[in-house]
Amino acid sequence: MRENMGFWSDASQSVILRPRIGRRISRDVYDLFALERLSGEVPVLRARQGPRPLKHLREVIRPIPGLRMARISRASGTRVAKAGSLSKLFIPTFLLAVMMLGCLGMAAAQQSWDQVPIPPLPKFAPQEPTRVQLPNGMVVFLQEDHELPLISGTIFIKGGSSAEPASKIGLVSVYAASWRTSGTEKKSGDKFDDELEAIAAKVETGGGVDTTSASFNCLKQNFDQVFADFLDILEHPAFREDKIALAKRRLETAISRRNEEIESIAGREAAKLGYGASSPYAREPEYWTVEAVTRQDLVDWHDKHFAPNNIIFGVVGDFESKEMESRIRRAFGSLSKGTPYNPPQIPVPGPKPGVNLAEKNDVNQSDITMIGLGIRRDNPDYFAVRVLNEIFGGGFASRLFKNLRSKQALAYSVGGGIGAGYNHLGLINISMGTKSGSTAKAIEGLYQQIDDLLSNPPSETELKQAKDSILNGFIFAYDSPDKILGEQLTYELYGYPKDFLERFRGAVEKVTIDDVNRVAHKYIDKRKLAVLVVGNPKEFDKPLSQFGEVTKLDISIPKAPPGGKPAGAASR
Repeated sequence: MRENMGFWSDASQSVILRPRIGRRISRDVYDLFALERLSGEVPVLRARQGPRPLKHLREVIRPIPGLRMARISRASGTRVAKAGSLSKLFIPTFLLAVMMLGCLGMAAAQQSWDQVPIPPLPKFAPQEPTRVQLPNGMVVFLQEDHELPLISGTIFIKGGSSAEPASKIGLVSVYAASWRTSGTEKKSGDKFDDELEAIAAKVETGGGVDTTSASFNCLKQNFDQVFADFLDILEHPAFREDKIALAKRRLETAISRRNEEIESIAGREAAKLGYGASSPYAREPEYWTVEAVTRQDLVDWHDKHFAPNNIIFGVVGDFESKEMESRIRRAFGSLSKGTPYNPPQIPVPGPKPGVNLAEKNDVNQSDITMIGLGIRRDNPDYFAVRVLNEIFGGGFASRLFKNLRSKQALAYSVGGGIGAGYNHLGLINISMGTKSGSTAKAIEGLYQQIDDLLSNPPSETELKQAKDSILNGFIFAYDSPDKILGEQLTYELYGYPKDFLERFRGAVEKVTIDDVNRVAHKYIDKRKLAVLVVGNPKEFDKPLSQFGEVTKLDISIPKAPPGGKPAGAASR
């Protein structure tokens, strides 16, 4: 039996017998499950029971080598002994009883979990990559990591979907998909696939809002071959028509299926409400915008953006930095500068307050989102906002989760907070999933939690718990050279200071209750929030009109632009 958050399973009810002396007391149900899976041993005794609170202890008993255990019938719970004298069973059974009594006594004598001393976090001193800038403007980061004989690299090329024309939305998606699969002028993408798979290597391309990218990963011994392929794809892309057609068909399929999942609808419509339907941060490709993309568009895009002064290149792995720098200078040093990329200035107006309904009648649940205007990451309030988000809607210990899910049982999932973008304002996004029959009650619950946040500042316990959660997660989020490199590439792209990552821990530790209370009042005002509900209004407990005038959103998939003819894919 499994509770709907996935905490319990039959496996967590097992008593596992081990072939070695010793024992272990576990407070976490996952310990038993993990031991069973990792050991590869099949439990010889399994007691099926209903769910019990997490605070109950589980015993993992490892008996004496050679000890023959009496088997327990799963159906009746009775002891089934093989034929033989009683004396053959008495001694093993007696020893087992003694061991179990000893385990229980030691468990009772153990400290409570909240009395176990927690050592302070170690000093955060990440291995910083070496930054090199070539004369042609290309920026390179080199991060040595000699733990494994692997080398990987990623190139960011400035310019992404935020810069594509409104009449050809989807251009960057088609570009990114067909760039690698088309191969080069001398070698097809399929040929690349065969050769790279044979040596467990890969070369990939991608696209995003602000960049396109290319990456490789390989064994050190195959670096020469893979790096040569990587350079060939960067400098001589073929953009073959059959691969372009395949990328467009996949994108058209995604358009046709974009209303299948309630969460997908909620995310898409929330972005439109917050940024504006025509904003590059919210707009969606349509059949006719994808059909309008041509091979020449892809060639022109590549020629315009692939220039060394628009490139940030990061390499991590088992190499010597001086040797790798020399290799990169030979490979890219002869490239001529291009026109510097000038990112578009995109306004973020924020949502219009009110209630919005995206009707989906084939579901029995609702997805509720409250949307407002957020901040940028270079805002001095960013660190206090991070702590606020953790307290309010950041996890299992957050107010939203404890009050709306655990206590009131209103939510399948709930969470959110104030969003922060690197180069533009993020959005406040407070979301909740509930059954259709509790939609209005769930909205009321979210409003009550916002009121409570503004009227009741966090306690010292909440503050400490939130900061500990953020900082413990932070340590593991950047615990390897490749993770550090990835963050530095992002800072370089958006012009953030090199030591932004190192500042994070100290800035979070300095956040006070007053700071959290101040940013809550500064950025959260429920009168300015837009409410989005995706669901079946016929099953709502109360009409949404009780929260204000309701705007019905059209989520149908258009076949043609206004006043135009249907695109080819839409007519099929």
